Amino acid sequence: MHDSSANQDSDIWQEARERMVENQIRMRGINDLRILDAMRRVPREEFVSPDQKIFACNDCALPIDCNQTISQPYTVAYMCAAAQLTGNENVLEVGCGSGYGAAVLSLLAREVHTVERIPELVQQASERLQRLGYFNVQVYSADGNLGVPQAAPFDAIIVTAGAKSLPKPYLNQLKEGGRIIIPIGTEFTGQTMCRFTLKNGKLSEEDLGAFTFVPLIGEFGWPT
Repeated sequence: MHDSSANQDSDIWQEARERMVENQIRMRGINDLRILDAMRRVPREEFVSPDQKIFACNDCALPIDCNQTISQPYTVAYMCAAAQLTGNENVLEVGCGSGYGAAVLSLLAREVHTVERIPELVQQASERLQRLGYFNVQVYSADGNLGVPQAAPFDAIIVTAGAKSLPKPYLNQLKEGGRIIIPIGTEFTGQTMCRFTLKNGKLSEEDLGAFTFVPLIGEFGWPT
């Protein structure tokens, strides 16, 4: 009886993620099959608190512990697409939160280093990622403004918090040909998603549209 119930529950969530991918992600123009597959496979319902589980696959950000959020599914997929990953990259994620974004990235890149400033979230995410089998993800408890120099250089850096400007340490930790995906703007009126690409030693910038994120805390963001 227990096994049957667990399987039924698993099927329900699989169907919910399938609808999430079709209705929220593919319909908005993200057609990278690797990203769609990763979004189907990662159990988003495992990365939210029990009281939010029923909303896990909804088209919105959700609150997690410590006044932080898990990003809207489309936003996660969009940032992954913007990073232009092929599967062999060393990736830095700034703002681990629940660990959901890192789990998705783990299926799209060779190695993922994710940094989080809140110790409670670091512990939760580390345990969750290990339990669910995302073994190519390393979680760091540190100031995200500084990146993770010991794991650099990175092919892609994905920042899940809004900054005032591009933190210099990220540029220093970026490989030639690498991409930085980061929302930049003001704390309260939203941000512009930017893609910075380092090519032939020069940095180019693209505007990828308006988004709203929690603020990056620290030197290149906002005070606590």
